[in-house]
Amino acid sequence: MPQIIKVILFTDTDGFARFREEQLPLDHGSPQSALSDLMPSGGYQLRTSPVGFRSSFHCTTDPQWVFILGGQMEIGIHAGSSRIFMPGEHFYSADLLPNGESFDPRRHGHWSRQVGPDPLVTLFVRG
Repeated sequence: MPQIIKVILFTDTDGFARFREEQLPLDHGSPQSALSDLMPSGGYQLRTSPVGFRSSFHCTTDPQWVFILGGQMEIGIHAGSSRIFMPGEHFYSADLLPNGESFDPRRHGHWSRQVGPDPLVTLFVRG
């Protein structure tokens, strides 16, 4: 059965953001057009960020899919690692602030930045 790798940015039990991967089955449709389950969404936003853009550490406010439409996006976490996402790639951003905690940029969240010569164009789909 065909599958897509779902990269997930999440808040671990220690409050730090981490990446993990899951297999998303494409078990509907046909062999020529394999589909996933129909997933609910709560709207979408398009964003463009200029060359040189970099955010400070922040948490995701609502879980959402992030699709890279143009340019490149790097996501960094406190562990010192980062991942670069290219056009056509995606990840699920769910690194929410733990319940009852106040945001601490030394511990919580992730940063994002535009990478390469082209502006970053992204599609955010609330999940």
